[in-house]
Order: sequence, then structure tokens, then C-alpha cells
Amino acid sequence: MSKTMEPDLESPLRAHAGSARQEWKHPSDHWLRGFVLDNRASLGTLAVFIVMMAVFMVANPTVFTTWYLYSSVLTTLPVALFVVVPLVFVVTCGEIDLSFPATMGFASWVFALVVQAGYDPFLGIAAALVTGMLLGFLVGSLVVYGGLSSLIATLGMNFLLRGLIQIINEGKSMSLTSLGNSWAYKIFSSQIYGVPVQIFWAIAFVVLSAMLYNRHRFGAQVRVVGDNPDSAQQMGIDVKRVRVKVFVFVGIGAAIAGTFSVMINFTWWPTAGDGYLLPVLASVFVGGTPTWGGIGTVVGGAIGAVTVSFIQTGVVAAGLSGFYVQFFNGLIIILSLLGHKWNQARYR
Repeated sequence: MSKTMEPDLESPLRAHAGSARQEWKHPSDHWLRGFVLDNRASLGTLAVFIVMMAVFMVANPTVFTTWYLYSSVLTTLPVALFVVVPLVFVVTCGEIDLSFPATMGFASWVFALVVQAGYDPFLGIAAALVTGMLLGFLVGSLVVYGGLSSLIATLGMNFLLRGLIQIINEGKSMSLTSLGNSWAYKIFSSQIYGVPVQIFWAIAFVVLSAMLYNRHRFGAQVRVVGDNPDSAQQMGIDVKRVRVKVFVFVGIGAAIAGTFSVMINFTWWPTAGDGYLLPVLASVFVGGTPTWGGIGTVVGGAIGAVTVSFIQTGVVAAGLSGFYVQFFNGLIIILSLLGHKWNQARYR
């Protein structure tokens, strides 16, 4: 019998196996389900925000259907976003940074000194960024090379820097009315058709940071170091350098935030940054970044910042007194954390 006349006994098996491989798909292979699974934390935070805004809108539809409310929130929201996003990197790395409020105050003080001396505000921005980087490197070195707990070391640095500011300035503020006529103000803190320009810069910062976190080698290194430093070391990752870098990133974000706060108010206060400690930390955890390290979400942190920013405005606009603000802050934070805790085992 010739080769061409022999029956092919393996072809049916191959055909059956091929059809089986083509027909069966993992549930997560569907793009929508895969998207939900990959962004579970961010979508959970978004759901909390939507429900909260729906409640506020029902309570006072007149206020929440006007643009003035959203314009006021969008004016100050970028200041928080510039700090929340770098903190996601720090928490993912298994650390914490409580010194960023003082870094905001110190870097913005340098910016105010340069502008008050008559120099171009762009030079002041550059000086503030360098100051933030140096302070971040100092804090990171104390934690990484000094072997100190990040919680204690950064809290101590917060008090030290804030005390230094108060001692030198004796509690005095600086008025910078000339900022309104500068190109720096027009580019970074003016309005376009009634929309604050700084929100566009903040969105760009969030997008670039999300790409850095999810698509860049540095973000992958941060997640590996936060998950298992020993394994990261064996993989050839310089663990100490990565840990220092995340603190430097926080210093840069705090410097940008402090500079924007000065340009918004045309005034530098010696207490600049003090009021952002708890809201920013709450935004990180509400956004779905857990405390144990290894995983996190930049977009979720940004949504968490939006949620926390609207709580105070929404409570007052809904007709309640300011005494309810802290209560609702705690309620939203606890409910969000409970929801993320329920989801953690599925995406950890």
C-alpha cells in the first residue's frame, strides 16, 4: 500500500484537540471581564464615588447641578493629586511617608523666596523641585541607609522641617501678588473657559505616573520590592536604590503641590501643607492600595482623592453643619476599606 493510501489515524485526534483548544477560553480572556479583574480596586472606588455623589445630588440638586461647586473643587484638587500619586509608589514599596506636608511647606517657601526676591517664577519652580528632591533623598536615606522605621523617621522629619520653617519665619506669611502677571501663573494656574488649568496638569501627572507604575521597569521593581525584598535582591534589583527613589518621587510631588498651592492663593503660609496629611493618606487607602505592599493602583488613588475632596463640600452643600464632615470622612473611608478588603484576596 502506498503512503498516500494509508489511513491517517492521528488527524481526527488533532482536529478534535484543535477544536477544543479553539472553543474553550478562560473566563478572564474576555476583554471586559479581564478589564474588570485587572481594575477591581479602581472600579470599586469609582462605585463609592458615584453612590456618594448621587446621595449628595438628591439631597441638594440645586447646588450639585451648578458649575461653581465643581470649579471650586477642581481648583484645589490638583494639590492633593500631586502628593497622592507618589504615595501610592511608597505604600506599594512597603513604606510610608508622613513628611510630605512639611516638604510641601519647605519647597513652597523656597519658591516664595525666589519670587519675592524678584526672580522669574520659573526659576522658583526649578528651585522648589530641587528642594523637594533633596528632602526626599534625605528622608529616604534615613529610612534605607539609616535603618530607621519609615513611620517614625518621616514623622520626625515632618516635625523637624515644620519647626525649622516656623523658627526662621516666626510665623509670618509672604504675599506674592506679582505672580498674577507672570507667564508661570498663566500656564499653570489660570483658567480656560472657566476650567482651572491646574486640573489638566494634574491629570497629565496621573496618566504619566500610571504608565510609570504599570508599564515601566521602575514600577515593576517597586511592586516586586514591596512584595518580597529578598526575591527582588536575588533577581538583581537594587532594593535600597528603589526604596530611596520612591521617597525622592514623593519629594518631587510635594514640591509641585506646594508650588501650585502658592500660585492658587498668591500667598505662602508657614503652615502650608499641614491640612493635607490625613486627607491624602485617606485617598491612597480609599483608592485601593493596601498597607502590606506589593500591589497598588495609581488611578484608584486619584479617584480616592476626588472622593475625599468632595466629602466636605458635599456635606455642607447637602444642608448639614460642618460637624458632620469628620463623621462622613470616617464613614466613607471605613466603607471603602471594607469593600477593598472583601476584594483583596481576589486580586492580591
